[in-house]
Amino acid sequence: MNFDFKRMLKFEHNVGEKEKKYRLYAGSALLVISLFVPGGEVFLLLAGLVLVATGYSGWCPVYSGLNKNTCETTDSSATESDSSES
Repeated sequence: MNFDFKRMLKFEHNVGEKEKKYRLYAGSALLVISLFVPGGEVFLLLAGLVLVATGYSGWCPVYSGLNKNTCETTDSSATESDSSES
């Protein structure tokens, strides 16, 4: 598996709507938990910030580097043309 650094810098949306919501909720939970956990608060705070940032922006640098995309694409024009041909 290749990690493409050039693709990582393109800033294309690669996080789907459902995953955005999960990242925002999980990141917010980690931020709140980091306030009450002694000793591990820095790690939880950083992980929460990363999740909130990627959820808010819709772009994940790791997904870009791995050429992964969870955005849902709908080809409504392709399905309409297929149904009109029959």
